[in-house]
Amino acid sequence: MTSAVAGEFRPHRVAVLALDGILPFELGIPHRIFGRPRDARGRHLYEVVTCSVRPPGMVETDADFAVQIAHGPQTLATADTVIVPASYELGPLYDEGRLTEELAAAFALVRPGTRLASICTGAYVLAAAGYLDGRPATTHWADAERFQRMFPKVKVDADVLFVDDGDVLTSAGVAAGIDLCLHMVRRDFGTAVANEVARRTVVPPHRDGGQAQYIHRPVPDPQVATTTAARAWALGRLHEPIQLRDLAEQEAMSVRTFTRRFREEVGISPGQWLTQQRVERARHLLESTDLSMDQVARESGFNTAQSMRQHLQAALGVTPTAYRRAFRTGGADRQDGVGTRR
Repeated sequence: MTSAVAGEFRPHRVAVLALDGILPFELGIPHRIFGRPRDARGRHLYEVVTCSVRPPGMVETDADFAVQIAHGPQTLATADTVIVPASYELGPLYDEGRLTEELAAAFALVRPGTRLASICTGAYVLAAAGYLDGRPATTHWADAERFQRMFPKVKVDADVLFVDDGDVLTSAGVAAGIDLCLHMVRRDFGTAVANEVARRTVVPPHRDGGQAQYIHRPVPDPQVATTTAARAWALGRLHEPIQLRDLAEQEAMSVRTFTRRFREEVGISPGQWLTQQRVERARHLLESTDLSMDQVARESGFNTAQSMRQHLQAALGVTPTAYRRAFRTGGADRQDGVGTRR
C-alpha cells in the first residue's frame, strides 16, 4: 500500500473528513490506528491528514469544544483512502438523503480508485454520494432501518461490525470503527502489523460476531449459561474435526439450546464462527511459516488445500498463494509497495 517510484518511499495517505457535529471519539480512531504502523526502518506506513469541506478553520463537534482543522477539501484529491466518521449535524443529508453543495464539491475532488470508508452514520455521506448503490453496507444498528428506507439501493446488513466491499468499506457504530481500521491495516500490511497496532491500542485484533450481540434483547442472564468455554475449547482444537454436538457438550446443552445461545452471544452461528477462526489460523500460518498448503490446511482444520482455497477466496478475495506472497515476510518489512488493492 506504500508507493515506491524510482526507489522513493511514500506512505499511504489517509484523509479523514471532519464534518460539523463530528464525534471526537470517532474522529480520533483513524489517527490512532493508522498512525501506529511502521516499516522495518521505522518509517510510518500511513500518513493521516484531517480535512474539512471548507477552507482551514474551526469545525464544531458534538461535545463542548471545537477542533481546528488545518486542511481544506483539496486534501481529498491527494488521498489514497478517504474516511468519513459520524456526525450529528448532517442536515439535509440525514433528513433527505442528499449531499450539501459543499459536500458534493468536496467529493468531486476524490480521485477515481480512491478507497472510501465510513464509520457509523458516516455511511449516509457515502450513500448520498452514490458510492453504495447496489453494494452491501452497514451502519449503526439503531439507524439501519431508517438508512435502508432512505437509500433503498443499498444492501444494508445491520448484523455485522463492518463490511469490506473492496474499494468501499462501511462500519457499524463507534467502536466498530476501530474494527474497520484494524481490518484495513490487516488487509494492507498483514496480520502481524495489525496485531501489533491492536496490542498498543489495548483492543482485540479481531472481535467475534456482529452488532447482534450489542442490541438489547430480553434474554436470560448470560451468567446462567454461556458458550465461552466451548469457544475456548474449540480454539485449541481447530485442526481437529469439530461438530456442533461437540461444542454443545462442552456446555452440557442440547444442540438447539447451544445454537440459540451462541447466536445471542456472538451474533453468528457456531459454524460461521468456526470458519472465521480457521481462516484466521490459516492466515497466521501462511504469514509466519513455510508450511506447505496441505499442511496449513490441515493445521487450520480445512483438511484439504482446495477447501482452504475456497474459504480464503470467499473471506479475503485472494487465494492462499497470493496471500502468502503478499504477506509472508510481514508488511512492515516490505519496501516495494506490494499490498492488497486500494
